[in-house]
Amino acid sequence: MKIHVNDTETSDTQTYEGVDGWSLMEVLRDYGLPIKAECGGACCCATCHVYVSDEWLDKLPEIGPDEEDMLDLAPNVTDNSRLSCQIILDESLDGLNVEIVKID
Repeated sequence: MKIHVNDTETSDTQTYEGVDGWSLMEVLRDYGLPIKAECGGACCCATCHVYVSDEWLDKLPEIGPDEEDMLDLAPNVTDNSRLSCQIILDESLDGLNVEIVKID
Protein backbone atom coordinates (compact mmCIF):
# COMPACT_ATOMS: atom_id res chain seq x y z
CA MET A 1 0.00 0.00 0.00
CA LYS A 2 1.13 3.54 -0.70
CA ILE A 3 1.44 6.34 1.84
CA HIS A 4 1.85 9.90 0.53
CA VAL A 5 3.69 12.32 2.81
CA ASN A 6 3.53 16.07 2.13
CA ASP A 7 6.32 18.41 3.10
CA THR A 8 4.92 21.93 3.40
CA GLU A 9 8.39 23.49 3.56
CA THR A 10 9.31 22.22 0.08
CA SER A 11 5.76 21.75 -1.31
CA ASP A 12 6.89 18.23 -2.18
CA THR A 13 5.03 14.95 -1.78
CA GLN A 14 6.90 11.66 -1.46
CA THR A 15 5.33 8.22 -1.70
CA TYR A 16 6.35 5.38 0.61
CA GLU A 17 5.36 1.76 0.88
CA GLY A 18 3.20 1.00 3.92
CA VAL A 19 3.16 -2.31 5.76
CA ASP A 20 -0.14 -3.99 6.58
CA GLY A 21 -0.60 -4.18 10.36
CA TRP A 22 2.08 -1.59 11.16
CA SER A 23 1.29 1.80 12.59
CA LEU A 24 1.80 4.79 10.34
CA MET A 25 4.36 6.05 12.88
CA GLU A 26 6.49 2.91 12.44
CA VAL A 27 6.54 3.34 8.68
CA LEU A 28 7.41 7.04 8.86
CA ARG A 29 10.14 6.41 11.42
CA ASP A 30 11.64 3.46 9.54
CA TYR A 31 11.93 5.57 6.38
CA GLY A 32 13.89 8.12 8.40
CA LEU A 33 11.29 10.85 8.09
CA PRO A 34 11.41 13.71 10.63
CA ILE A 35 9.01 12.28 13.19
CA LYS A 36 10.18 12.16 16.79
CA ALA A 37 7.89 9.39 18.11
CA GLU A 38 9.52 9.69 21.52
CA CYS A 39 7.24 7.19 23.30
CA GLY A 40 7.68 4.57 20.58
CA GLY A 41 3.97 4.25 19.87
CA ALA A 42 2.59 3.95 23.39
CA CYS A 43 0.23 6.94 22.91
CA CYS A 44 1.79 8.81 25.81
CA CYS A 45 3.25 11.76 23.93
CA ALA A 46 2.23 13.70 20.84
CA THR A 47 5.52 13.72 18.97
CA CYS A 48 4.12 11.60 16.11
CA HIS A 49 1.44 14.20 15.33
CA VAL A 50 0.35 14.30 11.67
CA TYR A 51 -2.27 16.12 9.67
CA VAL A 52 -4.44 13.73 7.66
CA SER A 53 -5.85 14.98 4.37
CA ASP A 54 -9.55 15.74 4.72
CA GLU A 55 -10.65 13.07 2.24
CA TRP A 56 -9.11 10.37 4.48
CA LEU A 57 -10.51 11.40 7.87
CA ASP A 58 -13.73 9.39 7.57
CA LYS A 59 -11.77 6.27 6.62
CA LEU A 60 -9.81 6.25 9.89
CA PRO A 61 -11.04 4.76 13.17
CA GLU A 62 -12.51 7.20 15.70
CA ILE A 63 -10.06 8.99 17.96
CA GLY A 64 -9.85 7.12 21.24
CA PRO A 65 -9.74 8.80 24.66
CA ASP A 66 -5.96 8.35 25.09
CA GLU A 67 -5.24 9.87 21.69
CA GLU A 68 -7.65 12.72 22.38
CA ASP A 69 -5.89 13.44 25.69
CA MET A 70 -2.50 13.55 23.98
CA LEU A 71 -3.76 15.80 21.19
CA ASP A 72 -5.10 18.17 23.85
CA LEU A 73 -1.47 18.70 24.88
CA ALA A 74 -0.02 18.98 21.37
CA PRO A 75 0.81 22.26 19.65
CA ASN A 76 -0.81 23.28 16.35
CA VAL A 77 -3.73 20.85 16.57
CA THR A 78 -6.35 21.14 13.84
CA ASP A 79 -9.52 19.24 12.95
CA ASN A 80 -7.44 16.84 10.87
CA SER A 81 -4.80 16.12 13.54
CA ARG A 82 -4.07 12.52 14.48
CA LEU A 83 -1.29 10.63 16.21
CA SER A 84 0.38 8.42 13.64
CA CYS A 85 0.99 5.71 16.26
CA GLN A 86 -2.78 5.23 16.45
CA ILE A 87 -3.29 4.73 12.71
CA ILE A 88 -2.87 1.03 11.94
CA LEU A 89 -2.34 0.47 8.24
CA ASP A 90 -4.37 -1.92 6.13
CA GLU A 91 -5.40 -2.06 2.47
CA SER A 92 -8.33 0.32 3.10
CA LEU A 93 -5.73 3.05 3.71
CA ASP A 94 -3.90 2.55 0.41
CA GLY A 95 -3.13 6.06 -0.83
CA LEU A 96 -3.36 7.71 2.60
CA ASN A 97 -2.12 11.30 2.44
CA VAL A 98 -0.57 12.92 5.52
CA GLU A 99 1.70 15.77 6.55
CA ILE A 100 4.16 15.43 9.45
CA VAL A 101 3.69 18.24 11.95
CA LYS A 102 6.99 19.98 12.58
CA ILE A 103 7.91 19.99 16.28
CA ASP A 104 10.51 22.54 17.29
